[in-house]
Amino acid sequence: MPRDFLKGVKDEYDVIVVGSGLAGMTTANVLGRAGHSVLLLEQHYKLGGMATWFKRPGGHIFDISLHGFPVGMIKSCRRYWTKELADSIVQLKNIRFDNPMFSLTTTFNRVDFTRLLISDFGITEETVNEFFDAARGMNFYDDRSMTVRELFEKYFPGREDVIRLLMEPITYANGSTLEDPALTYGIVFSNFMSKGVYTYRGGTDEMVSRMQTAMENNGVDIRIRCDVEKILVERSQIKGVEVNGRTIRSSVVVSNSNLMSTIFRMIGEEKFDADFIEEARNVRLNNSSTQVYMALGPDDHVEESTGDLLFSSTAPYFRTDALLSRDITSRTFSFYYPHARPEKRPRCLIVSSTNANYEDWANLSSEDYEESKRDLVNTTLDALEKYLPNCRQRIVHAEAATPQTFQHYTKHVLGASFGTKFEGLGVSRALPEQIRGLYHAGSVGIIMSGWLGAINYGVIVANDVDSLLFNANNSPSSAIAENGGHV
Repeated sequence: MPRDFLKGVKDEYDVIVVGSGLAGMTTANVLGRAGHSVLLLEQHYKLGGMATWFKRPGGHIFDISLHGFPVGMIKSCRRYWTKELADSIVQLKNIRFDNPMFSLTTTFNRVDFTRLLISDFGITEETVNEFFDAARGMNFYDDRSMTVRELFEKYFPGREDVIRLLMEPITYANGSTLEDPALTYGIVFSNFMSKGVYTYRGGTDEMVSRMQTAMENNGVDIRIRCDVEKILVERSQIKGVEVNGRTIRSSVVVSNSNLMSTIFRMIGEEKFDADFIEEARNVRLNNSSTQVYMALGPDDHVEESTGDLLFSSTAPYFRTDALLSRDITSRTFSFYYPHARPEKRPRCLIVSSTNANYEDWANLSSEDYEESKRDLVNTTLDALEKYLPNCRQRIVHAEAATPQTFQHYTKHVLGASFGTKFEGLGVSRALPEQIRGLYHAGSVGIIMSGWLGAINYGVIVANDVDSLLFNANNSPSSAIAENGGHV
């Protein structure tokens, strides 16, 4: 008989969380710690969403997606997860740029950027400080009419090289473009530029395992291979979910699924106001990506001077459309040295990532699709040769992932790496006004994208849910407040 992944599940919970990305797991953990009964349902056989990993024979463990986030992850992990998680976050100190306009290495913080912009790019110290102060002072409620492009033109008119230095990493980090509101760039860039780029030492496998243990210790009921078919709504009130042929009741559902899937697939537009549905239809999805995962032999190594993150490009200028093109000219290489997973077998791994359009891969025949993946691997090895000599002879394993890969494993619509564009945040936040007890937490709008954005959005939604349950039950739930949950 097939395994019953819902064996032992109760008929009703205070909260059901659909999806185990970082936002979903954080929501579940915070609410579980507050004393609520929480059921976390994940359709995949692993937790983590895009923040996950896979193994290959030979001791190779690959992290999915680029792993770089701001220093704020330390505080958020300590506050809403565990001290052990926070203590494993370390800085990536060698961030390299190599393109036709410049080649440099930086620690990717304000002090070093200021030094580089003055000494290498000839910008006055006054202008640099004015730009950084302006970016630092931006907040969510600012005027959104100024675009990122206009922000750069205000402080660095005609300086394509400066735009490339300041913009390229953020585009890779969360899909930001020059046409997005300037405040979205300012908030995200300010987070990074304060103290640099960080990662989790020990690998995503260890991180997610520790998160799972924390959730279980806080009473969260975690179930994998449980694909929610429907979120149940009656008279504009959440009633539960249908999953694996069962109905499980709850007055609160937090969806960590893609925003569009939540509204149009799991609930249905007939449950919402017409004006809201029109607004939801106008939400744009963010782009997807392709990745190539490469492993060196067990006795081979990469010189750490090669860098931790390498933004490599042969394109003469920074252009968002060029980053999305099938004719790849720009790649970000993540180098994983043995100390990245100190408890595992020593390995040097390399992951190449490029932004991509789902449509460029979706309509290929199976033969053309496989050929395109092989071509992606080969052209990536060609590009890597400059930084890792004889890489074709040294790489013992290489494989590619495409937007279709990410859609298949995560069910992100069109394989979107960062959910929706900025306008999706307003739609996401408005869901409880449409249906009582319905919430969404995930990658929406650039500010709530990436690792730190997702975790913090999970905390915000957990606070909203806790307040709803407190008012409904008239029973104090102090755990969140005691732990500084309201942000």
